[in-house]
Amino acid sequence: MIVLVANEAATGETRVSATPETVKRMISSGLEVRIESGAGNAAFLDDTEYTDVGATVESASIAGRQAADVLLKVGPLGELAELGRSEIELLKEGAVVIGFLDPFLRPDDVRALAAGSITALPMEFIPRVTRAQSMDALSSQASIAGYRAVLLAAHRLPRYFPLLMTAAGTIRPAKVVVMGAGVAGLQAVATARRLGALVEVSDIRPAVKEQVESLGGRFIDLPEMETGDGTGGYAKEMGEEFLRRQREILTEHVAAANVVITTAAVPGKPAPRLLSADMVHRMKPGSVIVDLAAERGGNCELTRADEEVIENGVTILGPTNVAASMSRDASALYARNVLELLKELVDDEGALQVDLENDVVGPTLVTHGGKVVHQQVAAQLEEATD
Repeated sequence: MIVLVANEAATGETRVSATPETVKRMISSGLEVRIESGAGNAAFLDDTEYTDVGATVESASIAGRQAADVLLKVGPLGELAELGRSEIELLKEGAVVIGFLDPFLRPDDVRALAAGSITALPMEFIPRVTRAQSMDALSSQASIAGYRAVLLAAHRLPRYFPLLMTAAGTIRPAKVVVMGAGVAGLQAVATARRLGALVEVSDIRPAVKEQVESLGGRFIDLPEMETGDGTGGYAKEMGEEFLRRQREILTEHVAAANVVITTAAVPGKPAPRLLSADMVHRMKPGSVIVDLAAERGGNCELTRADEEVIENGVTILGPTNVAASMSRDASALYARNVLELLKELVDDEGALQVDLENDVVGPTLVTHGGKVVHQQVAAQLEEATD
């Protein structure tokens, strides 16, 4: 079985879907691994590091893509300018593609994958069950984003994070508010606390309060109107009345903060609006907002993706694909996630075996056997055609 580690079509994507470490393990499992030349360059992994562990390095070509039984990507799928073709149309019938495929926002990709009888496994659909923790790429990459968000804020903030007692006087610690206590939010809490900041955390899921406090943060209690706990450990979409009450409670905390980091996201939905323009206007000049939900429209009303906005003296950063800014470690973690999922698809003989009853593979599949098999994605496509 031929596994192809592909170059990325997306501009600015520095990660790679396999490292020499994971390639070596694939080959030991009986797989033939081919690497498109330069695939690891942006992650500081040279072609020779792959050949040293037994992989074949080849130039990107139409024939190379069409020969692959499994295509490994960071994603999403796109147009290959150098080949003049789309990645999807180059996949052979029955091939498997693994990566961040963004199926909710790319319905045309889903239809094309189904039409081509491609088995597509988006890494963002890995179920949050104990057995699948080693495959949870959303978590591994979100942890990096939370860490980097704090460093971005510290770099732009015109003051220290920690308490400092000097001969010239005392510097009070910075106040940080983190919105969303998922993986990114918790890593942001831990990093801000390591830097000495005072940290408050808001989340619609009361169950995360203990985790927040264990990291040294203070949990901001929200209106007990409904719980935000969704399925699979994710947050659910909340009603407008809850969000209004939430903003009322958070306004005074945000106004007193030096840094606000927003991380709130709901799978398959636009990012919830947590910070209104009025809330931003109440913040102190020199404060910094880092909106990690910028790619999905932003948690802040004033965020613009991949731009810096200065509003009333407040700096608003909306970075997207933050994990790519730490390409080496991000690739190492992501590649291990991909490897663990790939192992679920390969039998002891090194042959492909897609088991729809597998408790990880089944929920992750979007297309298989010429059909859209993921219920939520299929329902969305149906609504779009009605």
